[in-house]
Amino acid sequence: MLDYRFILEHLPEVKQNIAHRYMKADADAVVALFNQKTGLTTTLQSLQRQRNANAAAMKATGDAAERNRLMEEGKKLKTDIAAAEETLARVEKDLAAEGRRIPNMAHPAAPIGKEDKDNLEVKRVGSPRTFDFEPLDHVKLGQDLDIIDFDAGTKVSGTKFYYLKNEGVFLELGLIRYALDILTQKGFTPYITPDIAKEEILEGIGFNPRGLESNVYTLEAEGTCLVGTAEITLGGYYANMLLPKEQLPLRMAGLSHCFRREAGAAGQFSKGLYRVHQFTKVEMFLYCLPEESDRLHEELRLVEEEIFAGLEIPFRVVDTCTGDLGAPAYRKWDLEAWMPGRAQPPSRSGGEWGEVTSTSNCTDYQARRLNIRYKDESGKNRFVHMLNGTALAVSRALIAVLENFQQADGSVRLPQALVPYCGFEGISRGSKPASK
Repeated sequence: MLDYRFILEHLPEVKQNIAHRYMKADADAVVALFNQKTGLTTTLQSLQRQRNANAAAMKATGDAAERNRLMEEGKKLKTDIAAAEETLARVEKDLAAEGRRIPNMAHPAAPIGKEDKDNLEVKRVGSPRTFDFEPLDHVKLGQDLDIIDFDAGTKVSGTKFYYLKNEGVFLELGLIRYALDILTQKGFTPYITPDIAKEEILEGIGFNPRGLESNVYTLEAEGTCLVGTAEITLGGYYANMLLPKEQLPLRMAGLSHCFRREAGAAGQFSKGLYRVHQFTKVEMFLYCLPEESDRLHEELRLVEEEIFAGLEIPFRVVDTCTGDLGAPAYRKWDLEAWMPGRAQPPSRSGGEWGEVTSTSNCTDYQARRLNIRYKDESGKNRFVHMLNGTALAVSRALIAVLENFQQADGSVRLPQALVPYCGFEGISRGSKPASK
């Protein structure tokens, strides 16, 4: 969340930022509640001082009448303090609820816009492939090669679930190990994180665990949820802790399953593996000093670029517009890979860009909610900055690999970087993964 005093002192800018993000939040209510809280706190402290003075006077007096008067005054002070505490608690609860609705401030350079069409392309790597045959999409390729089974997934678990089989299993595992090897070489500590987190951790990260608009699977009567990303479990790892300044930045790489309701997601571009209810992801996470977060945000994006350049997949980088940022993000970069199967109708030179990674600098927005701090040179506790980035969302990486490396005979050649991890150079109809 934003600092309440910052909202008070920069109210016009905060309100403009809310408008640019197309979010519903009431900064005026936050200021009013904050001022009310400040006044109530002052009143309560005054009453507490009077109570202490009353108690001291009772000890000092030897006059019975004066003692009785002080006792009656003490009873009234006790009642007034209880009422003030109750009112203050209610106002603090209302302030926290309204404060959570205020999004992070956006980077001054973030494009102003409402949705992904307003994102700004800033870089392109590689050239989209032109085929000399009619290409297939990943759904058809996966079915023909017998490596993805959507029908069984629907029968057993429901729509937007799937089975990987045969070489598809080794392709997923190979992609994971490929990404983890790059990250560990860059100083990231690898983790396999829980797939469940407490609701207060989700709220601290900025996810909404409840309501019709929530994208989260909640576990009823448990106060917990299935995570939609390891950003949640990595971000909650140091909740309510004071981190040693000399250990920052902390680089973490988390492997987890991801569960998303994807309510309302439909259409041609959501078919197959692009929007599913469960997938595997390798997530990067950073805790750092405030003055380092812009530089480290660039570092995360460059790692994402290295991963997809190594897979020989054409991609572009976009600077995400304000309306598409998400409440916690100060700035977000997306990598969009070329996906030939998204062309409608299919063509030899067609296709569309599809998001495969994103990386966000959330500044101290999440750290304030989760109370994650460090001690600066003057001995003052300050909030860390927290950043996240997708190293590899396996389901979308599978789309990009299958569609970009398909061959005229219906087979798929693997990017050279994956061959050592998978143990085979390609996938063809009727083939089975070779045992080592």
